[in-house]
Amino acid sequence: MKFDAVLFDCDGVLVDSEGITNGVLRDMLEELGWTLTSAECMRLFIGKAVKDETALIEAQTGQPLTEDWMLRFRERRNQGLVAGVQAIRGAVDAVAKIHALYGGRIACASGADRFKVELQLEKCGLMPYFKGRIFSGHEMPRSKPAPDVYLAAAAALGVDPKRCAVVEDTVTGATAGVAAGATVFGYSPAEAGHDAPAALRQAGVRHVVSDLAALPGLLAVQPSLTA
Repeated sequence: MKFDAVLFDCDGVLVDSEGITNGVLRDMLEELGWTLTSAECMRLFIGKAVKDETALIEAQTGQPLTEDWMLRFRERRNQGLVAGVQAIRGAVDAVAKIHALYGGRIACASGADRFKVELQLEKCGLMPYFKGRIFSGHEMPRSKPAPDVYLAAAAALGVDPKRCAVVEDTVTGATAGVAAGATVFGYSPAEAGHDAPAALRQAGVRHVVSDLAALPGLLAVQPSLTA
């Protein structure tokens, strides 16, 4: 018996955007006086909304994180994404198959702002599968790792979150999915290193795949928790 619905994170699961976004963030933090390597910036901010890390940024830079700065960050980030974002290898085919398997009962539940999510899905050819079923953590009372965005997606689809599969690539997102009561599947490509799958499992992920091509088969037969 399949799950009743599949809820996808966006960045790092559907679209290969983390390097672009974090590159812009690293450069702009350096302009504020906080120098980080690319790896350090990824470790600190991956899977998180920049606005939720205001206290950390202000503590490290000694400057207030203004709305003007956030607007400039989003503008530079969006320019980078328009120029270079691509779908994660195998994502379009996997989503198409899962969309068919579940009769369209899939959604994108991201911690990012709606404009970014829709821009990326459109550019990467994924919008036809998610149009009308896109949920942003920026529009929820709490962002990931709180479960709000996954609970909202499940409610909109009319399904019990406990009968949902969630696909995530970060500990922050996996924690949100587990807190929602869903069964979480992790995506961790080989280049992420040996520690990444272990960290996802420690966060409560049921199964970790290194290739999205494996996902439709797992979700076609995986029993839900309440089956």
